[in-house]
Amino acid sequence: MYDIVIVGAGPAGSNLARLIGGRYKVLLIDKRDMENENPQNHFHKCCGGLLSPDAQKMIAKLGLGIPKDLLVNPQLFAVRTIDLTNQLERLYQRFYYNMDREKFDRWLVSFIPDNVDKKFNAIFKGFTEIPEGYEIRYKDKGQEITAKTRVIVGADGAISKIRRTISKDINMPETYIAIQEWYECSNPIPYYTAIFDEEISDFYSWVIPKDNYILLGAALRPRENTREKYEILKTKLTELGFDFKDKIKTEGAFIYRPKKVSQFYVGRDKIALIGEAAGAISPSSAEGISYALKSSAYLAESLEEGIEGFLGRYEHKVKKIKLNILLKNLKSPAMFHPFLRQLAMKSGLQSIK
Repeated sequence: MYDIVIVGAGPAGSNLARLIGGRYKVLLIDKRDMENENPQNHFHKCCGGLLSPDAQKMIAKLGLGIPKDLLVNPQLFAVRTIDLTNQLERLYQRFYYNMDREKFDRWLVSFIPDNVDKKFNAIFKGFTEIPEGYEIRYKDKGQEITAKTRVIVGADGAISKIRRTISKDINMPETYIAIQEWYECSNPIPYYTAIFDEEISDFYSWVIPKDNYILLGAALRPRENTREKYEILKTKLTELGFDFKDKIKTEGAFIYRPKKVSQFYVGRDKIALIGEAAGAISPSSAEGISYALKSSAYLAESLEEGIEGFLGRYEHKVKKIKLNILLKNLKSPAMFHPFLRQLAMKSGLQSIK
């Protein structure tokens, strides 16, 4: 009988396990191999691997420091913004840590106390309510295993199985498909590139240098010729001088974009949601690591007083995240409306000449 079962060992789930593992009996489940560098691991997080200033601040608040072996070249101090719709381009100063995302996730896992039971390479299958709480099912080494728990925490990202089970798709954030391809590159560019083009997406696309590679990614609406639009993006950027010849791999994932505060959902009964599963992700940039760390820290604080009433305390604490999502949505038109973006970029305000 566990006190808490956490599904998902990304930044949200692993940080929560780290913070509560000394007080509660915890089981952590993830489909990836989170303790070993395994080239045969079929599950990779589709992520640009940039640690934003907000995420850096949360790392500092948690009393952690990024080891240098997590970082990759080059470190990035500028964003090249390309507006293909209006045929404009600007360079803006920004500060990101460029890192290996898989190593970052495993690094966070390394802080989890030894008394936390960790089941990696395991697939969460579902749960049923029982008098003591819940009985969960997961598949490990080909066998289906059950465990009992008082609390379930969904840290299982976009298209969260746990969220879909308990919310019946009510107030779900808008869902996009992120496609990202890796290409060999002998002369990586020294900045992160953000691309806006209404023909491709009403969100945005990106190019990120990472050691001897460049990553081309796009957030696209599902069922709207996603692959075709990705290829159009590639063609347009090739005409601007980008080289996408030597492809190494393709990654894909669903991502949430909460356009309303009501789409942030903490859970019900004794089932809580954290990170992207809750809808905690930037609606303007799709940055999620800072929100994952914040929401998991708030849930850990809510559990300090015990399990009874924890969800109400958690809902009160995440008002700060909801306010942040509201403010990000208020600033989004300046980024994503073609006319307003044109005015902002033509002004040259805060750009590097």
